[in-house]
Parts: sequence; C-alpha cells; structure tokens
Amino acid sequence: MSKVATSTVSTSKDLQQITAYSILFSISVSHMLNDMMQSLIPSIYPIFKESFALSFAQIGLIQLTFQLTASVLQPLVGMYTDKHPKPFSLAMGMGLTLIGLVSVAFASSYAAILISVALIGSGSSIFHPESSKIAYMASGGKRGLAQSIFQVGGNAGTAIGPLLAALIIARYGRGHTAYFAIFALIAMMVLLYVGRWAKMYLQQVKRTQRKLGERQFHAHLTKRQVYVSVGILLILIFSKYFYLASIGSYYTFFLIEKFGVSVKTSQLLLFVFLASSALGTFFGGPIGDKIGRKYVIWFSILGVAPFTLIMPYVGLTMTVILSFVIGFILSSAFPSILVYAQELMPGKIGMISGLFFGLAFGMGGLGSALLGLLADATSIYFVYHVCAFLPLIGLIAWKLPDLRAIPEN
Repeated sequence: MSKVATSTVSTSKDLQQITAYSILFSISVSHMLNDMMQSLIPSIYPIFKESFALSFAQIGLIQLTFQLTASVLQPLVGMYTDKHPKPFSLAMGMGLTLIGLVSVAFASSYAAILISVALIGSGSSIFHPESSKIAYMASGGKRGLAQSIFQVGGNAGTAIGPLLAALIIARYGRGHTAYFAIFALIAMMVLLYVGRWAKMYLQQVKRTQRKLGERQFHAHLTKRQVYVSVGILLILIFSKYFYLASIGSYYTFFLIEKFGVSVKTSQLLLFVFLASSALGTFFGGPIGDKIGRKYVIWFSILGVAPFTLIMPYVGLTMTVILSFVIGFILSSAFPSILVYAQELMPGKIGMISGLFFGLAFGMGGLGSALLGLLADATSIYFVYHVCAFLPLIGLIAWKLPDLRAIPEN
C-alpha cells in the first residue's frame, strides 16, 4: 500500500467509519484456503518419513525450507508494496501454491520435496503481507476485529488441513494431495475480486487525498520507544512460535510415541489444537480493541505458562485438554501483537505485516529444524520438557507502553 493509501486509512474520517465486511470475509476465506493447503505439508510428515526413510533432522529441514521461503521474502514484499501497491499479486502468489501442491503429490525424491515446499512457501510470502494490508484498509478503524477476521480464516484452514490429510491423504496416499489444487483455483478467483476492490480503493485515495504526509512512527512515542517496543514484540513472536513449532511439527510423533495412538488419531488430535488456535485468534482482536492490546498480550503470557509446564507430565485425555487451552490462549495474542506493531509504525503497514508474519513463519521453521536435531539427539519427550519454559520469555512484555492510554491525535 502506498503512502497515499496508508495516509487515507489513518486520516480520512469517512473511510475510517466504513468497515468493508465483504472484503474482510473474502480475504479471510482466501486465507483459510491458503493455509489449509499449506498445513497439509506438516500433516503428511509421517508419510514422508516412512516413504523416504527420513530422520527427524531431515523432517526439520523440510519444515525449515518451507517456512524460510514463507518468511524471508515477506518483509521485502511488504516494503515494496508499501511504495508500489500490487493488489493482484495475491492471485499470482496463490498460483505458486497451486504448482507447489501438485509437485508435492508427485515428488519422487527428497530434493523434489524441498523444491515443492519452497514454491508453496514463496506463495505464502506474496500472500500474507498484501492481504494483511488489505484487512487494515478494510477495517474502518476496527483494526483488531479486522485482523481477527483475517487471521481466523488462516487458523481455521490450518486446523482443517490436518483433518483432511487424515481423512484423505493418510487413507488414499500422498498422490491425492494434487486434488487440493482445486482449492487454489477457488482462492485465486476470490483474490481477483479482492484485488479489484483494492484497486478501486487506491484510486479513490488518489482522488480525495492531496498530501502524502502520514507519520512513520506513533505520534506520542520517541523513535527509541517505538524500536524498543517493536523489538519486544518480535521476542514475543519468537517465544510463541518456537513453542508452536513443537506442536505443529512434532505433536503427532509425541502422541504416537508416548500414548501409542495411530497416525490418523494423532492427526485428529492435532486438529483439536489447531481448532482452538482459530478460536483464540477470533476472540483476541476484538477484545484488544475494547480493553487494550497490551492486556491481551499479557494474558497470553501469564495465562498459558502453567499449562505448558504441566502438559509433559499428564495422560492422554489431559494432554488433549491442555493442548486446546494452550492453543486458544497463545493464538489470542497474535492479532493484538500485529495491530499494536502497526500502530507503532503506521506509515509502514506492509513492512510490519511482512516482518511479523515472516518472523512467525521463520521461527516456526527454525524451531522445527533445531527441535528435530534435539529430538534425534535426546528424545521427543525431552523436547517437550524444554519447550514448556519458552512462554516465560514473554514476561518482558511489561515494558510495552499502553497505547490505549496515549491518544494518537
């Protein structure tokens, strides 16, 4: 989004009062389809492991490749589209995901798997920064709500993916992954509609706005305060997504090894965790709009730590219950973290969106690779004992200023 667009979102009272729900739900649906297809990849890791005789470290490298391509490019894409809006790039990114999915279905070697997941990750790098900006543009000032609607689609897709993998791919084989390319085609059509709206929005901005001058930083904070706050938020993303990597990539292995469940059952239980993440995302943004984003962030830290600490020591039923609670609480914070960062740097919405989505993916990939090495060297049980302490890093959030107490204008 250009400076003109971001200025209009922040300074045009008329546009602030209009929440474009049709666009928010469209971008949420496309997010659901995008992340549903992406979440198929971790869900079929047990199939990869068996078919190609892979180690945990090699599984981690697949996830690292996937999430680095889905993370490193995102801030660069965001910075570029801040200056040169490309709303139709969303459909183009979905095209890369389509190609990657078909390639995964027919990959005949480990190298081919790495290339395929890299294509899917690149599609994600294009999709997330621009779609998050469009959610910001369509928010009408209800930024937490808009991000929750947008992100809950992604979380729902992430939850549905493993369920479909259990019902279809685990039953009929990896080749059936190609059939999911149909969803990519549907998403491309939805994104063309969103792209047309964004184009008209930007044209309206050019007609109604004469000056470009939106502030680059929060008006009542110094640059140092802004940078320190952004740094704290990035550390929070690290702690949260490093822990989530232990669930997303290795939870099925943990359940299989500790409780002797089948691959299909483990994927269904992973769905429980991912569904709770979708619920947490849905409620986190609107609550942050009402009571302040800092308090939602604090709740996600203090609320989740006791559950992560006791989960390695309980039985199967309590593990499933605790995974649901952990997923809900952890995910409730991300909309608030992202919008908080956007409000700290309102002139750099694309860069911030790409940076935070990219870091979230990147930390997940790095976490998967390192935790895979740790699991090979020790055990999957040891991994979960170590990761249980990660949420405590978030206690540094006490240094965040309360933006709700600081008027922006």
